[in-house]
Amino acid sequence: MVYHETIQGHSRQTVDEYFLDLRNFFRYLKQEKNLAPRDIPLDDISIDDVDLSLVRDVTLTDIYSYMNYLSRDRGLNAASRARKVATIRSFYKYLTNKAKLLEQNPVQDLDSPRMKKSLPKYLNLDESVSLLESVDGKNASRDYCILTLFLNCGLRISELVGLNTTDVRGDHLRVLGKGNKERVLFLNEACQKALQDWMTDRDALTLVDQNALFVTLQNRRRISKAAVHKLVKKHLAAAGLDSTQYSSHKLRHTAATLMLQNGVDVRTLQEVLGHDHLNTTQIYTHVDSDDLRCAARANPLAQVKRRGRPSKKPADGSETQLQTKEKDVD
Repeated sequence: MVYHETIQGHSRQTVDEYFLDLRNFFRYLKQEKNLAPRDIPLDDISIDDVDLSLVRDVTLTDIYSYMNYLSRDRGLNAASRARKVATIRSFYKYLTNKAKLLEQNPVQDLDSPRMKKSLPKYLNLDESVSLLESVDGKNASRDYCILTLFLNCGLRISELVGLNTTDVRGDHLRVLGKGNKERVLFLNEACQKALQDWMTDRDALTLVDQNALFVTLQNRRRISKAAVHKLVKKHLAAAGLDSTQYSSHKLRHTAATLMLQNGVDVRTLQEVLGHDHLNTTQIYTHVDSDDLRCAARANPLAQVKRRGRPSKKPADGSETQLQTKEKDVD
């Protein structure tokens, strides 16, 4: 845990999650290997007596059994199980390569659960404009600024709530991302104007937290993630959008998608979003419906129709459905 926090630079929250993952894994192991009573809940099992011998004797079969338990008994999806696998892999890599407590890594061939690839949900341009136009009320300048930064800069919610006034430097925004990695984003005119309006209102407040860029009017302290989630849902509903299908993170998806659709290349987008790996950014390279229509029309067989049967024009006057040239089949 110390290695991850001090050397790898992971956040305290990430380190705590690693600890919880490992604790649950070793609790399961103790029960499966009859080192703890079967009649007590897993969450009540202590891991204080887990030693190097138990750690060394772990096999891939043990871990796959644990994955099966997480899936069937705990109902965890593939993404959640994949994070558990990543934690276990990291732990054993540390014991083998850094601490030199193991000569061989027993989990080096551990496979990660295959995850379903689905397209990220996002707002289209008109829906994004409607969302911004729906902002009203006593927190209007703050909420509008938050939504504008989400939709233009693709910030994570943790990055947004962590912003300080000193992070705004003219047309630049300093962002502290995952793993304490810093990046600088350029602010377009919309972002600069929204920030100016909010700072004017913010400067008129008596604040407890003088550093926080975004604060709540209720306690004058740094705004929380829960408060941001709430205001996003509120304005989505006000714009007539399904607030159960979209969230602050979906606004990050929206920013990424709109940038790609308007000519930003994937590697530039990777820098904007703060992704370590290009593979993460490539989930946004889904092709929109207009491109799919163009691809269909570009096929050289697009205008070939069946002989001897006239095309029937749809009642709505739209283009006729393309039919391939083929023989009748009895």
